[in-house]
Amino acid sequence: MTNIIPISDLKNYTEVLRHCDEGSTVYLTKNGRGKYVVQSLAEHEKLQATVKLLAELSKGVESVRTEGTLSIDEAFSRLED
Repeated sequence: MTNIIPISDLKNYTEVLRHCDEGSTVYLTKNGRGKYVVQSLAEHEKLQATVKLLAELSKGVESVRTEGTLSIDEAFSRLED
């Protein structure tokens, strides 16, 4: 669930952190505009892992585009070398 709250609500930061502990990301606004994001460390690490995975997958797709693909026999023969 998305939580958008004004930064002034940080006076009661335990409530904000409770939302983070429940797996939600809290978006803080200042003067009605998005300014900060608060999330649990576990959620942050999960997001970082997803970004890293997507970057590696992107490299693989680019490799297929530029270098082509191998047959199964070619791939296994390269493993034996």
